[in-house]
Formats: sequence, structure tokens, C-alpha cells
Amino acid sequence: MTHNEKLELLKQWEWKTSAYSMVLAVLSYDKMTVAPAAGAEFRDERAAYLSGEVFDLSVDPKIIALLKDLLEDPETDAETKRKCECYYHDAMKIVSVPKEEYVAYSNLNNASYNAWYKARMENDYAPFEPYLKQMIESARKLVSYRHSEKTTYDELLNDYQPGMDIEKFDKFFDDVEKRLVPLIKKVVAAKPVDTSFLTQNYDVDKQRAFMKRLVKYLHYDEDWCYLGETEHPFTVTICANDSRTTTRYIPDNVSSAPLSTIHEVGHAYYGHQVDPKYDGNILGAGMSSGIHESQSRLLENYLGRSLPFWKPIYPVLQELFPEQLGKVTAEQFVDAINASSPSLIRTEADELTYPIHVMIRYKLEKGLFNGTISTEGLDKTWNEMYEKYLGVSAKTANEGILQDVHWADGLFGYFPTYALGSAFSAQFYAKMREQIDVDRLMEEDRFNEITDWLKENVHRYGNRYDAEDVLELATGERFNSEYYFRYLEDKYTKLYHLK
Repeated sequence: MTHNEKLELLKQWEWKTSAYSMVLAVLSYDKMTVAPAAGAEFRDERAAYLSGEVFDLSVDPKIIALLKDLLEDPETDAETKRKCECYYHDAMKIVSVPKEEYVAYSNLNNASYNAWYKARMENDYAPFEPYLKQMIESARKLVSYRHSEKTTYDELLNDYQPGMDIEKFDKFFDDVEKRLVPLIKKVVAAKPVDTSFLTQNYDVDKQRAFMKRLVKYLHYDEDWCYLGETEHPFTVTICANDSRTTTRYIPDNVSSAPLSTIHEVGHAYYGHQVDPKYDGNILGAGMSSGIHESQSRLLENYLGRSLPFWKPIYPVLQELFPEQLGKVTAEQFVDAINASSPSLIRTEADELTYPIHVMIRYKLEKGLFNGTISTEGLDKTWNEMYEKYLGVSAKTANEGILQDVHWADGLFGYFPTYALGSAFSAQFYAKMREQIDVDRLMEEDRFNEITDWLKENVHRYGNRYDAEDVLELATGERFNSEYYFRYLEDKYTKLYHLK
């Protein structure tokens, strides 16, 4: 077989795999947005079948042999070699897993989500607990087929952030605890920032009207995107020109929907602005979770919580809500959306306390997988950790352990990337400010020039390079968490007039 024939076979396989992945992605988006609950069983069974088909494609001995052949072929160019390495690595994670177990896990995953949703509706952890236990046991079993010398949790961490493990995350979260917990205590003791106007009654239809102006400001074009609504905001990228995000409107929290939307638009831009030649293959969709989160957190926090960002659009919000915001200046509004106060809900947490939420989940996950923490009574363990690190405790399951969908979906090892992504984004942001006038571009309603910078320096690479390499290409240095800690220390020292 000639080299070109090998490449054509790879191309055909990629196309077929991407077709199945597209269908599963659309089904997943519909499931969590508009699909009627009564049809869940029918859809879930067929989605599990399609997952089995993807499994067969992924572990096809002929394809694995082709990938090895291309990796060893001296004619293979660097980009194709990177693709083959990624595909081969993913195949090795599941090649030894019996198909029936893979399909069973897909079914369990769907049942777990349904149980979590039911538990949310009942505000009771008990109905979800046995499913969480099964999901953890299934994750352990699936990972065991890899015959790796790493621990199960190390493997899971590496799945979402290649190169990371317990040792490295322990070091990072130790620094989070040492640098941020004392700062949080100082902020708690300082004179509070007025946030009372954020939590008045804000008509949801008017919030939706503001969202239309916000996405226009972000140049989030309807030609390639769609904004829906769901209980837990998320983004699904079908392809470069089909990104579907969701948001959630809270009647007594006017900042929630804009900030969650800005966050999800950050994810969507990343998928949209990857080099077109990577669309439909692993280089266009396999970016590490930490790098992906860096793009959403950069837009949400570093840009979306700044005064220059709000100057062009805050008058629109004031016009929609004159009674609530008519006498509130843009400066007061921005101070309020940056205010820090320990709270219970991760997705509503301020920028300073947010990494503590993630750290707590990391410690819980690590304990669940090393056997020092049990799913039984996990809601109580959760509250104990919140009391220890943030001084707050959930009164209901929905405010506590049921607030996130990740464990119901089997995304163990994903949470730590949220905090890592925030740290990555500080490094990107520092370099961006060196090279373009970020504040002026936002004030002049030229947000597209900011996303152009991200496209050129971050997005276009997709999964062509590992996270550390992308950081170095964009900023000139490897990961340096000092940017993150200094950013937070400077910001909150100024906002709260700390000594």
C-alpha cells in the first residue's frame, strides 16, 4: 500500500467516525435542552448503540495497524503523525475493554444523568448516591483494562490534561490554598462591596433581550452558533461552524446569565477558530480541558468582569432595568460583579473563591478513588470541606453535592482543569495586553479584534500541540502560575483597599 493510499484510508475512517460523533453530540445537546423526558429511554438505548459503533471503529485492528504503520512511515508529515499519536493513544485506552462493557457503561452513564436530574428535582442526594457509586466502580474497571502502572485517578487526570497527575495537581492546589485562602480571609474581614442591586427582581424576558445585544457585542454570529437554555450551562461543538451554547436565567441575579454566556462563548470561539484543515478530526476537537477552560475563563473573568468591557453595553442593561440599575454607575456595577464573598454554588462563585470550589472537588475525587472517602454520606463530607475552606455549609443537596452534573456524566478528573484553565488564562492575558490595546478595543465595540488575537496565538493550533507548547508559542514561556496568583492578589487588594 502506498503512502497516499494509507492517508486516504485514514481520511475515510475519520469521516465515518466524525459522522457518528456528530449524531451523538446533537443527541447530547438535545437531551439537556429540548428533548422530552418521556422519550429518554428510547433515545438513550439508541445513543448507547451508536456509542458501541464508535467503539468498534476506534478499536478496529486494521485501523490500529494503520495508525502504527503511519507513525513508523518516514513519509508521514508532522501533523499527520500528531493525529496518529492522539488516535493511537485514545485507542489504547479502550482496545482491551469488552464491547459489551463499553455499551453497558454508556447505558449506565445515561441512567446516572437521569438519576441526578431526578435527585435535583427532589432536592435529595439519596436517589443519586448508588449511581455515583456505580459510576466510580465502572471508571475504575474501565481504567484497569489499560494495564497502566499509574493509579486510576492519575490516569483520569491525564485524560483531561495530558501530562498532569496527582503530584502536579497537589502542588498546584497547595499553592492555591497557601496563596488564596489567607487573601479570602482578608477580603471577608474588609468593608464589603455593595452588590444589593444585582439580586433584585430582573424580568427573565428582558434578560433575554439583553443577551441578544451581548452576543452581538461578542460577535457571536448566528451563522455558526446557537444559544439555548438549560439547567447547567455548557457548550457542544458539532464542527467549526456549528457551536451550540446554553445559558441559564435567574430572576434575582442579573449577572449570572451574562457571565455564564461569556464563558461558554469562550469555549465556542475556540472550536470555531481552529485551523479549518483540522475540522472533523482529532486535531480540531481534542484540545486539553485546561486549555479549553483557559479560553472560557479568559473571556468571562479577565475581559467580561472589566470596566472597559461593560462601557459599550451597560447602558443597554440600564435601559432595560431602569428601576434596578438607573442610578448605578458602570463602575459600581463592575465592582459588584467582581465582589468576593464565600458562597455555595461553584458556577456563581466570584473569581477569587472559585478555585477553592474546584480544590474541594479535587480533594473529594482523589479521596473517592483512593478509598479514603465514601459515596455514602458524601453530602456531609462535602459540607465539612466547605465549612473548612470557605466557612459556608449547604442547607440543601441542590446547593451542595447535586449542583454539578460532572460526576453524573462520569467526568472524573475534569474538575481540576477549571482552576488550571484560570491559571493558564492569566498567562495568555498578560501577553495579550502587551501586544494589543485590549481596553480600547472593548470600549470601541471591537471585540472581534481580541478574538482575532486569540485565533492567531491560541485557537488556530487546536490540538496540534500540547498545552505547555501552546502556552510557549503564545507567551514565550512554559506554564507559570505566578501570573495567576499575582493577578488575583493585585485585583482584590485594590478592590478591597487591603494593606
